[in-house]
Amino acid sequence: MTCKILGHPKIKPWITGGTGKSHWCEALGQHAIDHGMLVAWFSIEDLGALVRRHRADDSVAKAIRRIITAELVVVDDIGLLPVSPDAAEGFYRLVDAAYEKRSLAVSSNLHPADWYGLFPNPVVAEGVLDRLVNWAHHVLMQGKSYRPNKRPGTHQPPSTQGGATG
Repeated sequence: MTCKILGHPKIKPWITGGTGKSHWCEALGQHAIDHGMLVAWFSIEDLGALVRRHRADDSVAKAIRRIITAELVVVDDIGLLPVSPDAAEGFYRLVDAAYEKRSLAVSSNLHPADWYGLFPNPVVAEGVLDRLVNWAHHVLMQGKSYRPNKRPGTHQPPSTQGGATG
């Protein structure tokens, strides 16, 4: 991975839970930080809380503008739960404000075509997808989830990394 990818407005890792989408976004964010860039990280519900908090004084747009001062904004794990109306509004506002201006990494275990069922308003879903899908780097992460091996009682093969064997 090079810093060049960060100059691209949209990066979207998606599909297959447990294959490392969030870890990939974390590594991308750390790489950006290591190169002196500012990174912001949110869940979609964090954006809903932001909308609720700033709606009372009509400062939602100002809060979104503050977020996109970061060179990279990450929105992690879309698709695990249905999206509330406030979260949909916050996500749309963020995507619209960042469109062709800032790097935006979005992770999801769903294909973009399946997002329509998550959003309470299909027009908002279409607006988000239209802005995200155009000119985006899509990173498809496939494979078996690493999580089943982490469950209690699951046999894990011995580590082959470092240390002496007895």
